[in-house]
Formats: sequence, C-alpha cells, structure tokens
Amino acid sequence: MDVKVDPGVARRASLRRGGMHEATAQRLREMIQEGELAPGQHINERELCEAFDISKTPLREALKMLALEGHVTHRQHMGFRVAPIDLDELAAIFEVLHGLEEMTGRLLAERIDDATLARLAEQHQRMADYHREGKRLAYYRANQEIHVQLVAATGNPVLASMYATLMAKVYRARGVANADVLRWKESFEEHDAIMQALRARDGGRLAAILRDHSEHTAAEVMKILRGPLVKRAGAKG
Repeated sequence: MDVKVDPGVARRASLRRGGMHEATAQRLREMIQEGELAPGQHINERELCEAFDISKTPLREALKMLALEGHVTHRQHMGFRVAPIDLDELAAIFEVLHGLEEMTGRLLAERIDDATLARLAEQHQRMADYHREGKRLAYYRANQEIHVQLVAATGNPVLASMYATLMAKVYRARGVANADVLRWKESFEEHDAIMQALRARDGGRLAAILRDHSEHTAAEVMKILRGPLVKRAGAKG
C-alpha cells in the first residue's frame, strides 16, 4: 500500500526552507518511528515530493541515508520500502534496555543535582498536560525526551550512547504498536512514581521502578506486534 501523506501536516515549509536532504531524512524518521509509515510499506516518492514540496533529489538522498541506518530497504526497479521489524532482535534489545534503565536509576539517585531535577520536573509536567489533553503524539515525544534526559543526567556517556543506539529501533516498534496510548494511565502513573523516587534520591526504588516500567512497555509492544503473526499462523494451521 502506498503512503498517503496529509499535506497539512507534512511540514512543507520547513523542509523547503531547509533545502537539505537531512531535514527530509529527519521528517521521514519521525514518520517511521511514529508508525505513520508502516513496516513493509512501499514508499511512494511522487506523493512524498508533493507533500514535502521538494524535488526528487533531496528525497532520494534522504532515503539513501535511511537505508544505511536500516530504516528502509531498497531493491532495484522496486523502489524503497519501510524496513520490517525483526521481533527476535527487538526482544533482545528490550532485555538489554531493562538493565540499562535499572543502572540509570541507581546512578541518578547518586548524581542528579537540583537544577537537573527541576528540569525533569518541568518535562514531567508537560507530559501530564499532554496526557490530560489527550494529545497522543505530543505525549509520546515528551515521553521519549524525558527518558533520554534521565539517562543523560547520569553523566555516563557510554551509557547514554548505548541507550540512544538501542532506543532508535525501539521507538519505531512503540510507534507502530501504539503502546503508549494503550498504556497511558498505567504508564503515566509509573512516571509519577519515577519522579517521586527521584526526588527522594532512593536509588533502589528508582532502579526497580525504571526496570518495571521498561518491562511493562516491552510486554505490551511485543504482545501487539506478535498478534498479527499469531493470527496468520493460526489461520494457516
């Protein structure tokens, strides 16, 4: 199925003013990560050029970048497609992320300063506002940002680098599964608990909450993504 892009939200002006394939690549990353472009979906270059108000050259350069990053695949005479999600790899990534989240909690309790804690509290409040207003996409992005900020606040660049690399693949799976919406109430309550433990500098509790939060999200994502596969397998049997 070809992609249908709403011209009203395609950010034409920003892409055109940027005049660079990097801006186009970033917009496509967002569309893939947020599930707007589904795994395996054919990428209709003509429609994207019209939606973004750009020529084929920057779009092609952007798609080549995404192919190198593993976000899209390309076959001669068949064009570009959104890369499928490898569920076995995703499950393995989640296992590692659970440990990184737990480590983040222990380090944060020891190292976070008042200024950083205040910034995280502000971000958490923005999430609360988006949750109350039902703004799914804004909440999803704020959720991503606060987790990145939590890891960065540990002051450990190796941890931050590993986390960013792994989460680049998880963001897409979460966007496709729409898990942040399905788990909104539970997820937000967990974020409240994270902030309470952080304010108390309770490393053991914070580590446990962050790990549980990661495991709950992973379970929901994997359940949703495996659903269609289970149904197809059952139909064949």
